[in-house]
Amino acid sequence: MILNARVMPGEPQKPWLIFLHGFSGDSREWQPVGDRFTAYSRLYIDLPGHGDSADSSVASFSQLNDALLDTLYSYNILKYWLIGYSLGGRVAMHFAGSQPKGLLGVIVEGGHPGLTSAAERQARLISDGQWAQRFRVEPLVDVFSDWYQQQVFTSLSAEQRQRLVTLRSQNNGPALAAMLEATSLGVQPDLRAALRKAPFPFHYLCGEFDSKFRALATEVSANCHLIVDAGHNAHRERPDSVANCLARILRLDIKGIL
Repeated sequence: MILNARVMPGEPQKPWLIFLHGFSGDSREWQPVGDRFTAYSRLYIDLPGHGDSADSSVASFSQLNDALLDTLYSYNILKYWLIGYSLGGRVAMHFAGSQPKGLLGVIVEGGHPGLTSAAERQARLISDGQWAQRFRVEPLVDVFSDWYQQQVFTSLSAEQRQRLVTLRSQNNGPALAAMLEATSLGVQPDLRAALRKAPFPFHYLCGEFDSKFRALATEVSANCHLIVDAGHNAHRERPDSVANCLARILRLDIKGIL
């Protein structure tokens, strides 16, 4: 399976930057940050059930890994960094755990490395199943109005929350439901051990106000970067700060790209 993606060419000798969006986002999500890195070729992928990959579906993380690998091969991408937010971060970590050839590094923003107990996984499966049912049958504006009331989004202002509800309500509900179930945190393995063995750099970004993921950042074997004055969706709230952070990670001269 080859996923839809937006391609922005750069200098051929440099590695690619592969951007993976969060749940209910699409390939445009990372562009305000990624398009500052004009020297690098960038690939902004629509994950299954999202954007122009809405008609594509997977049943497991394993199938998603295969789709991601097929997509990279289709563009002849041989050396690359993976950059993912939330769901995209979980996808990136799971994919990286298999140590695919050509992967030079992983940058995750607010992605969960995995639950550590069977009870937690079962509870999450139940919760995600309930959300999935709502995505299938209810108006998306109603579902997302409740979705963005979750604790992880408490740093959003009322105006920011409403903008996201309006934007995310353009999705296909049943397609989102299928992807939510296939990639539920309840079926994701605990990736901490695999990431500790990774032979490439692993960087973790989290917002200053994102207390849940700041705590998780201490549990992963990563270089952690705090994005000041930001919540869970730091690259949307503080794109300049996230771009500066990525530039430092990639060892770029910031004056040359911003």
